[in-house]
Parts: sequence; structure tokens; C-alpha cells
Amino acid sequence: MEEPSEYIDFMAKYKDWISIKRMGIYGDTRPEEVVFHMALIRSTIDNKAFELLGIKTDVLDTAAGVVTAGKKSGYSSLAEAISALDSPDTKKAIAEACGEKGDLSPVAKIYLLGKVLNNLNFDSGINQKVLSKIYPDLKIKKPMGRFGSKKKAAESD
Repeated sequence: MEEPSEYIDFMAKYKDWISIKRMGIYGDTRPEEVVFHMALIRSTIDNKAFELLGIKTDVLDTAAGVVTAGKKSGYSSLAEAISALDSPDTKKAIAEACGEKGDLSPVAKIYLLGKVLNNLNFDSGINQKVLSKIYPDLKIKKPMGRFGSKKKAAESD
């Protein structure tokens, strides 16, 4: 088998978090395959960054769900949702998500806005989901490991 001529390597280790992503580049590797891999790296970094800062993303996920509940994908719904981000309830959720680290509220707002956009099916950057729609041969890999329901796991014990 032919050896890759180049690689895209990403490795991160911080405390107990480790992420390794590697892609070999062959002569017939298409640019969209490289970008697809880079989108995976970006999502890994983005998702972990908020957690490492100590922002409670689950609180913001809930707030984004409330803001977007019952709304269809569209610019009018987006405008309504963005207006709702200025509500006292949303501000309270941001404060709760930051806890004692109130100075992180601008970062929490970034996460919340991104979640609202995602909930309404808007994308603010290149990601694997969008690329797989454009290039159907590019498939999002399922994460390794067992992710069955707790009920199934309990039944097998």
C-alpha cells in the first residue's frame, strides 16, 4: 500500500483529556476530504474549550432550547431567538453557567449564540454535517465505544 506523502496531525493533552486526530494525505486525496478532517478537529477543540474554561454548557443548552422551542428554521425565527437572548431568564442562565467566573460571560454568550444557531439549523462555520450534505461520500464516523442506553447496559449486567 502506498505511504501518505503528507499528514494532518492534531494532538492535544491537557490533564486527563487527550485527543488525537490523524489523516494521511495520498496523491488522490481530495481537498474536501482534508477540510472534512479539519472540521472534525475544529469541533473537537470548540466543544472542549468551553468545558475547560469551566462554563456549564448544559445550562446554556437548556437556555438555547427554551429560546428556540417551537420555532422553525428561518430568518424570522432567528430574529425572534436573538431578541430573546437579551431576556432576564437568558441572562440568569449565562450567570449560572459561569458561576464564580462571571468574567467569562462573553465566552458563555458565544456558546449560547452558537447553540441557538444550531438549534435553528443555521451554521456559522464549516462543519462535517454541512460537508456531508454537499459531498455524500464523506460520512461522519460514529464515536468509538459503547454509548447504549443505561437501561440496556443494566439489562446486560
